[in-house]
Amino acid sequence: MPPDAPVLGFDTSAAHCAAGLFLAGRIAAKRAAPMQKGQAEHLFPMLEELLADQGLSWRDLAAIGVGIGPGNFTGIRIAVSAARGLALSLGVPAIGVSSFDVLARGQGDGPLLLSLPAPRDQLYLQRHEKGAAAGAPEVMGGMLPPELGDLTGHRIIGHDTARLATLTGSALPALERAVTPDTLGLLIAEIAVDRRAQPCPRPAPLYVRPADAAPMRDAAPAILP
Repeated sequence: MPPDAPVLGFDTSAAHCAAGLFLAGRIAAKRAAPMQKGQAEHLFPMLEELLADQGLSWRDLAAIGVGIGPGNFTGIRIAVSAARGLALSLGVPAIGVSSFDVLARGQGDGPLLLSLPAPRDQLYLQRHEKGAAAGAPEVMGGMLPPELGDLTGHRIIGHDTARLATLTGSALPALERAVTPDTLGLLIAEIAVDRRAQPCPRPAPLYVRPADAAPMRDAAPAILP
Protein backbone atom coordinates (compact mmCIF):
# COMPACT_ATOMS: atom_id res chain seq x y z
CA MET A 1 0.00 0.00 0.00
CA PRO A 2 1.16 3.60 -0.55
CA PRO A 3 2.76 5.38 2.43
CA ASP A 4 -0.20 7.74 2.77
CA ALA A 5 -2.79 4.93 3.02
CA PRO A 6 -5.21 5.09 5.97
CA VAL A 7 -4.05 4.04 9.45
CA LEU A 8 -6.64 3.47 12.18
CA GLY A 9 -5.98 3.79 15.91
CA PHE A 10 -8.26 2.92 18.82
CA ASP A 11 -8.28 2.38 22.58
CA THR A 12 -10.61 0.97 25.25
CA SER A 13 -8.16 0.83 28.16
CA ALA A 14 -10.33 2.96 30.48
CA ALA A 15 -13.93 4.18 30.72
CA HIS A 16 -14.13 5.15 27.04
CA CYS A 17 -14.01 4.11 23.42
CA ALA A 18 -11.59 6.29 21.45
CA ALA A 19 -10.60 6.11 17.79
CA GLY A 20 -8.72 8.16 15.23
CA LEU A 21 -7.80 7.94 11.56
CA PHE A 22 -4.78 9.26 9.68
CA LEU A 23 -5.15 9.58 5.92
CA ALA A 24 -2.67 11.11 3.46
CA GLY A 25 -0.46 12.26 6.32
CA ARG A 26 -3.17 14.24 8.08
CA ILE A 27 -5.82 13.85 10.74
CA ALA A 28 -8.90 12.64 8.90
CA ALA A 29 -11.35 11.86 11.70
CA LYS A 30 -11.68 11.04 15.38
CA ARG A 31 -14.28 9.66 17.76
CA ALA A 32 -14.47 9.41 21.55
CA ALA A 33 -17.28 8.33 23.84
CA PRO A 34 -17.21 7.92 27.64
CA MET A 35 -18.59 4.63 28.97
CA GLN A 36 -18.10 2.63 32.13
CA LYS A 37 -18.96 -0.63 30.38
CA GLY A 38 -20.07 -1.87 26.97
CA GLN A 39 -16.86 -1.09 25.06
CA ALA A 40 -17.00 -4.49 23.33
CA GLU A 41 -20.44 -3.67 21.91
CA HIS A 42 -19.61 -0.07 20.94
CA LEU A 43 -16.12 -0.40 19.48
CA PHE A 44 -16.83 -1.88 16.05
CA PRO A 45 -19.86 0.32 15.27
CA MET A 46 -17.73 3.37 16.18
CA LEU A 47 -14.89 2.23 13.91
CA GLU A 48 -17.21 1.40 11.02
CA GLU A 49 -18.89 4.80 11.30
CA LEU A 50 -15.53 6.57 11.37
CA LEU A 51 -14.39 4.76 8.20
CA ALA A 52 -17.72 5.18 6.41
CA ASP A 53 -17.71 8.94 7.00
CA GLN A 54 -14.43 9.07 5.04
CA GLY A 55 -15.75 6.82 2.26
CA LEU A 56 -13.48 3.97 3.39
CA SER A 57 -13.87 0.30 4.20
CA TRP A 58 -11.80 -2.08 6.30
CA ARG A 59 -9.90 -3.23 3.21
CA ASP A 60 -8.55 0.28 2.65
CA LEU A 61 -6.50 0.23 5.87
CA ALA A 62 -2.71 -0.03 5.73
CA ALA A 63 -2.16 -0.59 9.47
CA ILE A 64 -3.90 -0.62 12.83
CA GLY A 65 -2.67 0.99 16.03
CA VAL A 66 -4.12 -0.12 19.35
CA GLY A 67 -3.78 1.09 22.91
CA ILE A 68 -2.25 -1.63 25.12
CA GLY A 69 -2.53 0.14 28.47
CA PRO A 70 -1.84 0.27 31.28
CA GLY A 71 -5.44 0.54 32.39
CA ASN A 72 -8.53 -1.59 32.87
CA PHE A 73 -7.76 -5.28 32.40
CA THR A 74 -10.92 -6.16 30.47
CA GLY A 75 -10.87 -2.96 28.42
CA ILE A 76 -7.30 -3.53 27.26
CA ARG A 77 -8.12 -7.09 26.18
CA ILE A 78 -11.12 -5.89 24.17
CA ALA A 79 -9.04 -3.52 22.04
CA VAL A 80 -6.00 -5.80 21.69
CA SER A 81 -8.14 -8.77 20.66
CA ALA A 82 -10.00 -6.61 18.13
CA ALA A 83 -6.76 -5.26 16.65
CA ARG A 84 -5.18 -8.68 16.33
CA GLY A 85 -8.29 -10.13 14.73
CA LEU A 86 -8.54 -7.27 12.24
CA ALA A 87 -4.84 -7.47 11.39
CA LEU A 88 -5.10 -11.19 10.71
CA SER A 89 -8.20 -10.90 8.55
CA LEU A 90 -7.00 -7.85 6.60
CA GLY A 91 -3.35 -8.87 6.25
CA VAL A 92 -2.05 -5.59 7.73
CA PRO A 93 0.23 -4.93 10.72
CA ALA A 94 -1.23 -4.29 14.17
CA ILE A 95 0.96 -2.02 16.29
CA GLY A 96 0.66 -1.82 20.06
CA VAL A 97 0.99 1.67 21.56
CA SER A 98 1.17 2.21 25.31
CA SER A 99 -0.17 5.24 27.13
CA PHE A 100 3.46 5.94 28.08
CA ASP A 101 4.24 6.20 24.34
CA VAL A 102 1.40 8.71 24.01
CA LEU A 103 2.75 10.80 26.91
CA ALA A 104 6.22 10.84 25.36
CA ARG A 105 4.98 11.89 21.92
CA GLY A 106 6.64 15.11 20.79
CA GLN A 107 8.91 15.36 23.84
CA GLY A 108 12.23 14.67 22.12
CA ASP A 109 14.80 11.92 22.61
CA GLY A 110 16.14 12.99 26.00
CA PRO A 111 15.62 10.84 29.11
CA LEU A 112 12.05 11.00 30.45
CA LEU A 113 10.24 9.75 33.53
CA LEU A 114 6.63 9.19 32.48
CA SER A 115 3.78 9.04 34.98
CA LEU A 116 0.19 7.79 34.69
CA PRO A 117 -2.49 7.63 37.41
CA ALA A 118 -3.09 4.19 38.92
CA PRO A 119 -5.74 2.91 41.35
CA ARG A 120 -5.59 3.79 45.06
CA ASP A 121 -3.66 7.03 44.47
CA GLN A 122 -0.69 5.16 43.09
CA LEU A 123 1.28 5.93 39.94
CA TYR A 124 2.42 3.92 36.95
CA LEU A 125 5.96 5.01 36.04
CA GLN A 126 8.26 4.22 33.14
CA ARG A 127 11.57 5.59 31.88
CA HIS A 128 11.93 6.48 28.20
CA GLU A 129 15.16 7.30 26.39
CA LYS A 130 15.80 8.03 22.71
CA GLY A 131 12.09 7.82 21.98
CA ALA A 132 11.58 4.32 23.41
CA ALA A 133 10.96 2.55 26.70
CA ALA A 134 14.15 2.15 28.74
CA GLY A 135 12.79 -0.40 31.20
CA ALA A 136 9.66 -2.10 32.43
CA PRO A 137 6.88 0.03 33.94
CA GLU A 138 6.61 0.10 37.73
CA VAL A 139 3.92 0.93 40.30
CA MET A 140 4.66 3.62 42.87
CA GLY A 141 2.87 4.06 46.17
CA GLY A 142 4.68 6.31 48.62
CA MET A 143 8.25 5.93 47.44
CA LEU A 144 10.00 5.64 44.10
CA PRO A 145 10.53 2.01 43.04
CA PRO A 146 14.26 1.22 43.14
CA GLU A 147 13.86 -0.74 39.90
CA LEU A 148 13.67 2.57 38.02
CA GLY A 149 17.38 3.11 38.68
CA ASP A 150 19.18 6.42 38.43
CA LEU A 151 16.78 9.18 37.35
CA THR A 152 19.35 11.96 37.21
CA GLY A 153 18.68 14.16 34.21
CA HIS A 154 15.24 12.71 33.50
CA ARG A 155 12.47 15.18 32.66
CA ILE A 156 9.17 14.30 34.34
CA ILE A 157 6.02 14.20 32.21
CA GLY A 158 2.50 13.10 33.08
CA HIS A 159 0.54 12.89 36.31
CA ASP A 160 1.50 14.28 39.76
CA THR A 161 4.74 15.72 38.45
CA ALA A 162 5.30 18.08 41.39
CA ARG A 163 5.47 15.17 43.84
CA LEU A 164 7.77 13.23 41.54
CA ALA A 165 10.05 16.24 41.10
CA THR A 166 10.41 16.43 44.87
CA LEU A 167 11.14 12.71 45.21
CA THR A 168 13.68 12.65 42.39
CA GLY A 169 15.25 16.03 43.15
CA SER A 170 14.88 16.96 39.49
CA ALA A 171 15.54 20.59 38.64
CA LEU A 172 14.32 20.19 35.05
CA PRO A 173 10.97 21.71 34.09
CA ALA A 174 8.23 19.11 34.49
CA LEU A 175 5.16 18.86 32.27
CA GLU A 176 1.80 17.96 33.82
CA ARG A 177 0.05 16.13 30.99
CA ALA A 178 -2.92 13.76 30.84
CA VAL A 179 -3.83 11.06 28.33
CA THR A 180 -7.36 12.07 27.31
CA PRO A 181 -9.87 10.12 25.18
CA ASP A 182 -10.55 13.00 22.79
CA THR A 183 -7.04 12.80 21.30
CA LEU A 184 -6.00 9.27 22.31
CA GLY A 185 -7.14 7.45 19.17
CA LEU A 186 -5.46 10.03 16.94
CA LEU A 187 -2.15 9.86 18.80
CA ILE A 188 -2.18 6.06 18.67
CA ALA A 189 -2.83 6.22 14.92
CA GLU A 190 -0.07 8.81 14.47
CA ILE A 191 2.46 6.67 16.34
CA ALA A 192 1.39 3.62 14.33
CA VAL A 193 2.04 5.59 11.11
CA ASP A 194 5.63 6.15 12.24
CA ARG A 195 6.14 2.53 13.30
CA ARG A 196 4.37 0.59 10.58
CA ALA A 197 7.52 0.11 8.49
CA GLN A 198 9.40 -1.30 11.49
CA PRO A 199 9.25 -4.92 12.62
CA CYS A 200 6.81 -4.99 15.54
CA PRO A 201 5.62 -7.89 17.68
CA ARG A 202 1.90 -8.51 17.77
CA PRO A 203 0.28 -6.20 20.33
CA ALA A 204 -0.18 -7.60 23.82
CA PRO A 205 -1.77 -6.08 26.93
CA LEU A 206 0.57 -4.06 29.14
CA TYR A 207 -0.35 -5.16 32.65
CA VAL A 208 1.69 -3.45 35.37
CA ARG A 209 -0.11 -4.82 38.42
CA PRO A 210 -2.41 -7.75 39.31
CA ALA A 211 -6.16 -7.41 38.83
CA ASP A 212 -8.23 -6.15 41.77
CA ALA A 213 -11.23 -8.30 40.88
CA ALA A 214 -11.67 -11.84 42.13
CA PRO A 215 -10.93 -14.52 39.52
CA MET A 216 -13.81 -15.50 37.29
CA ARG A 217 -15.21 -19.01 37.64
CA ASP A 218 -14.36 -19.62 33.99
CA ALA A 219 -10.90 -18.68 32.82
CA ALA A 220 -10.66 -15.69 30.47
CA PRO A 221 -9.79 -16.45 26.84
CA ALA A 222 -6.05 -16.42 26.29
CA ILE A 223 -4.41 -14.05 23.81
CA LEU A 224 -1.93 -16.22 21.94
CA PRO A 225 1.66 -14.96 21.52
